[in-house]
Amino acid sequence: ETVALLETSPYVYVSPLRKNGQESTCHGEVWFAWLDGQVVLITAQDRWKARSTVTGSGTARIWVGDHGRWKGVLGRNEDFRKAPHFDARARIVKDDALLDRLIAAYEKKYPDEIAKWRDRFRSGYASGERVLVVYEPLAS
Repeated sequence: ETVALLETSPYVYVSPLRKNGQESTCHGEVWFAWLDGQVVLITAQDRWKARSTVTGSGTARIWVGDHGRWKGVLGRNEDFRKAPHFDARARIVKDDALLDRLIAAYEKKYPDEIAKWRDRFRSGYASGERVLVVYEPLAS
């Protein structure tokens, strides 16, 4: 069920895990691609998804599905917590070919939005402002 959702869902919800195993207060729905059995995304290097791979435990909890924005004007939407989820090892990778595959997946998955992000992703990655984060599911 989870793999089928990873192949079709527009979003995953990510929460870094602290060194003590507790979820961080940082959560968010994010664009992603399911590539080679891993969740792959691109983010600014100064954002919590990137920082937590270095300063936290290097693991995250990932929920799969589209449950709307988790944080809104009227408070938090915790519906994503009912979705299938797994823990994963997080790491930052420098891999030009993986970036190309990620953007190709984004082209198909987010056709209405990718035009305004494609060049930002590429130039940010080239400058080091953006990084690829890979989440490899941990065996349960």
